[in-house]
Amino acid sequence: MPNDLASRLEPIVAEAVKAAGFDLDSFEVQQAGRRQLVKVVVDGNDGVGLDEVASVSRAVSAALDENEHVIASAYTLEVTSPGLDRPLTVQRHWRRAKFRLVKVTPAEGAAFIGRVGHAGEKAARLLVDGEIRDVPYASVAKAVIEIEFKQPPAEDLKLLETDASALNAATTEPKEEPK
Repeated sequence: MPNDLASRLEPIVAEAVKAAGFDLDSFEVQQAGRRQLVKVVVDGNDGVGLDEVASVSRAVSAALDENEHVIASAYTLEVTSPGLDRPLTVQRHWRRAKFRLVKVTPAEGAAFIGRVGHAGEKAARLLVDGEIRDVPYASVAKAVIEIEFKQPPAEDLKLLETDASALNAATTEPKEEPK
């Protein structure tokens, strides 16, 4: 029943989260005694602070209350942001990790650590051992952010910014007509 309930509640919750200006990162409904536990993980382009989590929580709670006929029981709502250990699984995760160090475990080959640059539609550009490397999302078994306790090296950031500028220029230059 919780899976069926989750499939009916997810569009309601997703709309409330979107209206609050955030992305629904994950959604889950679990039975917790006589209550339902509704777990909502939200993310935003600039992360999510405590005040924003509270705001989203109020919006989701109001949406669930308006649709109480769907949940039809007492519930506990838990709204949170993704932790640092959340795997990077979709393009927006990679885009939001720009300039961060990530540990990538490819589907084949040895794991490596790189700094995220541009996150394209099918691949992210990473600075790995001083070299820019395109890493297709489909080739990644797992990727997680590495915690850093100091500022990233300025030369790494400059190299990634220069690469992003060159990449943008290459994709926006007008094509010459054949003569």
